[in-house]
Amino acid sequence: GLKRAAFLILAVVADSSHGFQFLGSPALRVQRPALSVNRPSSPLSPKLRFNAPSRSGRGFLKQLRSSSTETLSDSNLKPSDDNDKDPDDYVLYDDRWVQLGLLSLLALLSDWACFAAVGGPKTWVSSFHHNPDELIDLFLFSNVISCFLFTDVSRRFGLKKSVTWAAGLMTLGCALRSGLSFLPPFDRYDWVVPDYLFEITGTILIGIAQPFFQCSPPQLSATWFGSNERALATAVCLNANQLGIATAFVVGGTMLNGKVPEALDEYLTMITFASLAVFGGTVAWFKDRPPTPPTSSAARAAKEEDARQKALAEGKDVGPFFTYPQTALSLLSNKGFLPPLAAFVASIGVTNVVSAFTSETMHRAGFVREAIIDEIGAGFQVAIMLGGILLGRYVDRTKQYKGVTLACFGLTISTLSLLGIAEGYDMNLPGWVVVSSLIALGASAGPVQPINAELAVEVTYPSDENAVEATQQLCGNFFSALLVPICVTASQLDFKILPGIGPNEDVRGDTLVLIALASVVALIFSTFNAELKREALDSHHHHE
Repeated sequence: GLKRAAFLILAVVADSSHGFQFLGSPALRVQRPALSVNRPSSPLSPKLRFNAPSRSGRGFLKQLRSSSTETLSDSNLKPSDDNDKDPDDYVLYDDRWVQLGLLSLLALLSDWACFAAVGGPKTWVSSFHHNPDELIDLFLFSNVISCFLFTDVSRRFGLKKSVTWAAGLMTLGCALRSGLSFLPPFDRYDWVVPDYLFEITGTILIGIAQPFFQCSPPQLSATWFGSNERALATAVCLNANQLGIATAFVVGGTMLNGKVPEALDEYLTMITFASLAVFGGTVAWFKDRPPTPPTSSAARAAKEEDARQKALAEGKDVGPFFTYPQTALSLLSNKGFLPPLAAFVASIGVTNVVSAFTSETMHRAGFVREAIIDEIGAGFQVAIMLGGILLGRYVDRTKQYKGVTLACFGLTISTLSLLGIAEGYDMNLPGWVVVSSLIALGASAGPVQPINAELAVEVTYPSDENAVEATQQLCGNFFSALLVPICVTASQLDFKILPGIGPNEDVRGDTLVLIALASVVALIFSTFNAELKREALDSHHHHE
């Protein structure tokens, strides 16, 4: 039945060098560029127009035939000279959404696998006799180590190979966590759950793989998307992991709460099936870059990468392999990089702490049913994703990185204050007010991450996008690791801020810590005044 089907899927993946290349071959499906992508004029971003090939006469047929005969070989993806190219010739390929979808699904699955037990911790503990928080810590530790290697690995082997290998590693980790009970010869054993050592090993593999999905969005956006789509694409991909956590709350809560250990086996196997399917799609359809670049900056990056790869093939010295520490120090010495880094780190810190305390916060605000609290927690994660998409699209069109970020911090401080009243003061606030505040907090604090990931790439151009995002993720995860225990301690303290309002006039210490954090970073970010270097380059070529 279902387990045999998984084995057949794995067999197909193993034969991907023929079957998947055939399925994904652009020769079977014409790769259609978008007709036009327009944005309103602004001082920093003039009106851009990306046109499809002419549709008149033999010229169109010739271009269509050329487009339809592209192969999957990266050697055929030759960038045009950005100095000689007419701005109107830049095209956006529909295939960019496939690339974005695959990377987003991989990010979603990695966090779903990491936080798989949050929806049913009691079933997990009864099965393994270990707290699921242990594996989450192990996952984050593996993630940090891998972040140090991500930039250099992806630079040496390219985005396609790096992401595909990481997807395979994650699938193997998920399979180990499910006990491999769906594969011969393991299916002959009547295992309910695997040994805990399998859980540890699988979690380490998933943690090593995740940075290749979490740190790649800015490079994917720069390589495939136009300058008026990059923030949107980065927001979708960076926040997809929040949907993974939401999935763990909803699906895990449905399958595990109050259930026997057999349900855990089915749940972990389902995650493995999903990872296997997306791995197959990655092998088949994920690519390094489009046939032609979407912007002047992408064309320049492609030329430089081609020159580097040619030097490697000829055996020339291209420098040491491990260069990330030096690159990170260079980024940290760039004053323009520090405000978006601070905003990114604060956003991760706030959302991680709120996610960790959602259950306790809702209990103090008057919610008692765990199923309802799980749904509220999932709603918070979805709000982060949707807020990132909407505000990312707005920033793409206006380039108002600073104004949007400051507005987000303002709303974050306001909603934190309201939630502090709901959980600290006995004000009998309506449930809808509390839930709406939490959703608004997710929609305001969450988008700061992708917006400032793109802003950091803009101000540090032509620095490596992967190095920029890896540095932000490293700093964000490290800061969160320090912030969470601080907030745990502070949550035991209550402070009387406005005496006389009610019988329990207090605000918890963790709420005050987050309000102080958001306020200080907002003040720091208000000093931001760096040039958008990448946008200036793309705008210059479009002015010519």
